[in-house]
Amino acid sequence: MAKKNSYMFTSKRHTQKGIMATILGVISLGTLAYTVIMSYLRAGDVPRQYGAAVMLVMIFAFIGIILGVVSKTERDKFYLFSYLGIVLNVLALLVISMILYAGAYA
Repeated sequence: MAKKNSYMFTSKRHTQKGIMATILGVISLGTLAYTVIMSYLRAGDVPRQYGAAVMLVMIFAFIGIILGVVSKTERDKFYLFSYLGIVLNVLALLVISMILYAGAYA
């Protein structure tokens, strides 16, 4: 039996909000990595700007989660970037939570 070559044409597209959520997640994790590495290299003597950057990361992560969830509710779309954005932004919030926990109980 020969395999039939078939193509499925679709009008589905990735959601714009899902893509934006993913971009915010990547920016958040990149900024967190930079602040942690620079804090380590400075032996804990960090300027206030690093704290402000982490605060912005937290805001970006919350917005990214909201965008990811909203983009997941759209119909007839691909949801790869929606799921990826949600995961990356939740990961960023978990990293911030671990940093705050370590700072409070270390």
